[in-house]
Amino acid sequence: MGDGAGEGYIGGWMWPGRRARSVAGMWRPIATFQLVVDILIASGYFVFFGLLAYRGYVVDLIVIAGFAASLALRRKAPGFALGIAWCAAILQMVLRIDPGPLDVAVFPIVYTAAAYGTSLVRWLALASSIVAPATITGYIIITQGWDSLSMCLQFQYSSCASYVPGLAGRAVGWFVAFTFAFLLAWTIGQLVRTRVRARASRAAALAAETEIVAEQERTRIARDMHDVVAHSLAVVVAQADGARYAAASDPETANEALRTIAATAREALADVRVLLAQLRYQQDDGPQPTLGDLDRLLDQLRSSGLRIVREDSGAPLPLGATMQLAVYRIVQESLTNVLRHADASRDVGLRFAWSSHGLELQVSSALRDARPRTGLIQVPGSAGHGIAGMTERAALSGGWLRAAPQGDRFIVTAWLPYAPTASHPPITVPVAPKDPA
Repeated sequence: MGDGAGEGYIGGWMWPGRRARSVAGMWRPIATFQLVVDILIASGYFVFFGLLAYRGYVVDLIVIAGFAASLALRRKAPGFALGIAWCAAILQMVLRIDPGPLDVAVFPIVYTAAAYGTSLVRWLALASSIVAPATITGYIIITQGWDSLSMCLQFQYSSCASYVPGLAGRAVGWFVAFTFAFLLAWTIGQLVRTRVRARASRAAALAAETEIVAEQERTRIARDMHDVVAHSLAVVVAQADGARYAAASDPETANEALRTIAATAREALADVRVLLAQLRYQQDDGPQPTLGDLDRLLDQLRSSGLRIVREDSGAPLPLGATMQLAVYRIVQESLTNVLRHADASRDVGLRFAWSSHGLELQVSSALRDARPRTGLIQVPGSAGHGIAGMTERAALSGGWLRAAPQGDRFIVTAWLPYAPTASHPPITVPVAPKDPA
């Protein structure tokens, strides 16, 4: 018995869902205090109506006990409680116990079946809300109306001619009143069910949104970690190779290379500590590189053997911190790929083309001819995550990035649109004077 969803606690409430299609699936896990409250209500019902409706027959107590059991189990097993209530009602009609206050128990049972039952139980409760009023109306007509009609015919009262139409009118009124009461209970239960499920949906959406934000943050940190570690290790390896070759012939150059290695390693260690701290704690981000740090980055890479030729055109724009970080990381990753994969003995072009709409960044490097067996030219960064990370950074900034070989060179081109970071005077458009005519 299930309806295709899960089941769990939301704000202290149990919301219905898929259960095993077995007897065990009829029982819902509820809080202990809820079960205790239901049992106390059922006990009070049994004592009160046992004293009020008891006629001296044990079967009367059986009917009352049936309704009391339904009340006790209505939230623990809504379908089971609905079945017990029907059995108690049928026994009540067989014993010819007239409907009365005793039967108010059926309304909370229908309500609970609609609110917490499975799909099958919910629709059975709706069917009961139609069948039960018809059954009650028919029972009243048979037990009370027929006796009154027989007495009327036996004593030949003058009102017998109008009795049948009057009975029919009262029967319609009974059916309408009972149907309204049952459907009202079912509708309230359905509204509660919808409210609980809406609350569950909001909680699930909030949890999913939180997870997405956390995953995006982890991805950002992993991207920064890749940029820092890959760049720093590439510089360290290049400097270490240079120092090893220059150790014997040029000790000063070797010492300079070792100083560069130490400085690069310290900066990488500091950056990695900041990133690891972001993973461990919920705290503000550490200082991030800006465009002002590009010169130091280029000096590091030049000292590693790259021949970087920088070209700037146009007037630089005041980019925001996120845009500056994206530019820095794209330049860093592109030049690190050049150092690792390209022909570092040839010039590397770095061009910044500024316009009123944004920045076009281009890094051009010579491909290393490495095709003696395969016939293929190795593409810088094609086997790793560097290009994917740069592309994502550009996309998150509202721009785009393309990286592909062109002839014997590998070109990385990125476009980052300009987003104003400070207020600028509005542009005034002159308006032509109106024609006096």
